[in-house]
Amino acid sequence: MTLDLSDVPDELDAAVRAALAAAGVEDGHLSVGLVSPEAIAALNKEHRDVDEPTDVLAFPLDAAGDVPGPRELGDVVICPEHADSVEEAAVHGVLHLCGYDHERDSGEMLVLQRVVVAELR
Repeated sequence: MTLDLSDVPDELDAAVRAALAAAGVEDGHLSVGLVSPEAIAALNKEHRDVDEPTDVLAFPLDAAGDVPGPRELGDVVICPEHADSVEEAAVHGVLHLCGYDHERDSGEMLVLQRVVVAELR
């Protein structure tokens, strides 16, 4: 089992690794992209029908479980201009890729996010 973080900016590697570890994910590939307000607004409109920029979007691919070949966790897209903290946005997006959903859970994702971010500082 290995993690492929070759498509993660170096400055976000620690945050991504911490989020994956907190979620218990030990293998797979994901990417993190830093984009302009215009690019994230277009993605937000296309995928969420929200016509404005946001701080982070996550696009999960493989669900947990048995999949042939290396697991493809998905993509996280961050707009630094709209994020209070790019590291925290990365943690948030990666937790979404790992199956967490703050819109449906009872607060577990955001608690875990706070714990991970606090440990990074």
